[in-house]
Amino acid sequence: MVGADPLSDLAVLRLAGGTYTASELGDAEQLRVGQLVVAIGNPNGFAGSVTVGVVSALGRSLPTRSGVNVRMVDNVIQTDAALNPGNSGGALADGRGRVVGINTAVAGIGLGLAVPINTATRQIVGALMQEGRFRRAYLGIGGQQRPLPPRLARELGRTGCIEVGEVVDEAPATQAGLHPGDLIVAVDGQPVETMAELQRLLVGEQIGAPVTFTVARHERVLDVVVVPRELAA
Repeated sequence: MVGADPLSDLAVLRLAGGTYTASELGDAEQLRVGQLVVAIGNPNGFAGSVTVGVVSALGRSLPTRSGVNVRMVDNVIQTDAALNPGNSGGALADGRGRVVGINTAVAGIGLGLAVPINTATRQIVGALMQEGRFRRAYLGIGGQQRPLPPRLARELGRTGCIEVGEVVDEAPATQAGLHPGDLIVAVDGQPVETMAELQRLLVGEQIGAPVTFTVARHERVLDVVVVPRELAA
């Protein structure tokens, strides 16, 4: 194993020898509901099994955990290809044989999920190959999406935000002065409305660097500068 990232449910392995043919990677962002997909794996120990189905839905979210940390994997592919224990880690390919996902979970009969091959997961895989790990910035907040109050929505020209529900003691967000009830509307000038969008912005480059959060507090808009730490595995 070269590296693993439990919070994206991905790992990179190195194989000995040079007789292998690499599969072509596709782009899950180009998938459409109803498109043919093929799942490859070892269901219940039956090695090299292939099942066929269609893309049932796109844009699902899958919770993953590493220690006390919980994170959502975004844009998960839902398929009705028959998946069973042993399919996890196997390829999900499109009709041209390009790998568009990695099978990760069986949520029910006819309901399988796969981590997509897209820009975000390519970045994770690249980091695992180079460094053996993927670094994420840590704030120490919990929150949820909510509508902006009407006056703020008109003033800011948007409708949604993230309401801070919890701030962890001694976390970077606490030290910067973020409070429960604050409404996060932008990070470094980029609008955010969901925790998933916020997670995507918390990349390794921001660890130890000042990040400006634009928040609404008691219907006043102010900037709060947070210096994220590295998220512990």
